Amino acid sequence: MLAAQRRDLLLERLRTDGRIIAKDLAAELGMSEDSIRRDLRELAAAGLCQRVYGGALPASPAIVDYAARQDVSVTGKQRVAAAAARLVEPGSTTILDGGTTALAVVRALPVDLRATVVTHSPTVASALADHRDVEVYLIGGRLFKHSMVACGAAAAEAARAVHADLFLLGVTGVHPEAGLTTGDADEAAMKRALAHQAADTYVLASSEKIGAASRFAVLPPAEVAGVITDAGEDDPTVRALEVPVIHA
Repeated sequence: MLAAQRRDLLLERLRTDGRIIAKDLAAELGMSEDSIRRDLRELAAAGLCQRVYGGALPASPAIVDYAARQDVSVTGKQRVAAAAARLVEPGSTTILDGGTTALAVVRALPVDLRATVVTHSPTVASALADHRDVEVYLIGGRLFKHSMVACGAAAAEAARAVHADLFLLGVTGVHPEAGLTTGDADEAAMKRALAHQAADTYVLASSEKIGAASRFAVLPPAEVAGVITDAGEDDPTVRALEVPVIHA
């Protein structure tokens, strides 16, 4: 089998099976495990998979830059956002992550909502300007332009002063084994810091993030109150998650 044919086969297996176990696939194809691992390294370098111990998982399309993400799974994000907005109770304090799904949550909030929103995203904060009865607290720090959020030591220190009822967490991958992941180490650390300041954390996960993985772990699924997704109830990844799932 030619190298190009092997790569096409690997991508097809990722699409249909949701993962590749290098040892098993090598035995099936009668090839060396080293050859499969080499192909997976090349696919990972091209951003087409995420390597994990023993094989690979699908790479999340949500790791592209902020502008490009605005055109990814728009309808799905709107459905997830509408379900998430219903969790924000009047009088509560909610931490809202950055990203395009979080921005959709702002648009789904009732205009007459009385609540407090804490965010490290200047984009999300400015979008709340039309909600006259929402008190907005913006956490500052080094701006991570890929996601338009503040990260770093100053932002993490400011987060420790916050105590919230709810954190709506954005990630780029949700997988029962890889957990909740994102593409940047500092951003992952900031998400963890915010999760530790909320009574309940719910994950905003439109369907393209379900079953995918990125480089850096945020939290294991067991540490969140639930996952909000538009993925179907029969999705194998959704069924494998040992955490409550809210279907949008």
